[in-house]
Amino acid sequence: MELIPALQIGWLNGWILVCLLYLIYGAVLITFPKDVRARVFYYDRSRWSRKQRAFYVIGRVSVLVYLILTTLTPLKTGTSVFIPGIVLFALGLVGFILALSKFKNVLPNQLVTEGLYSISRHPQVLMLFISSVGICLAIGSWLALLILSISRFFGHFRTLAEEEACIERYGDSYRAYMKHVPRYFLFF
Repeated sequence: MELIPALQIGWLNGWILVCLLYLIYGAVLITFPKDVRARVFYYDRSRWSRKQRAFYVIGRVSVLVYLILTTLTPLKTGTSVFIPGIVLFALGLVGFILALSKFKNVLPNQLVTEGLYSISRHPQVLMLFISSVGICLAIGSWLALLILSISRFFGHFRTLAEEEACIERYGDSYRAYMKHVPRYFLFF
């Protein structure tokens, strides 16, 4: 692992994993009905505070920086962190697909509480983070991991805003769900 990787345009860069992640994500979403796709992407942000909006923007900008950095950083195929990185990437990707499939099969006014949603209230977020950590390892970059962590920190506030919206929408059933299922796997 290195702090600041040598950036270059190349065929064996982190862009391969980033593209694979988003191509599979897109392919899975194409199979969803239009109303389910809308639930994945669109939710009411009208009640967000200025702080929540600002943190959302900072989080998105840091994701963009992360994507640019991983795209321009060569994969470290001959290092000891490459295989663990690919394994984490694959585990996160499979978990993400499983979480999406559970989300797909639940009616709009019901909570998703089965599968990975029984161990994490936000398995899609968690699994994308795990895949992204895998990419950081595969390219051997501490800087990418730092930027990813910053984006996740600011993304956490978006998660909190989503939970507020879920409490408003589902009421006591969501509060009960929150008491029994941690936000990010081990952390309530």
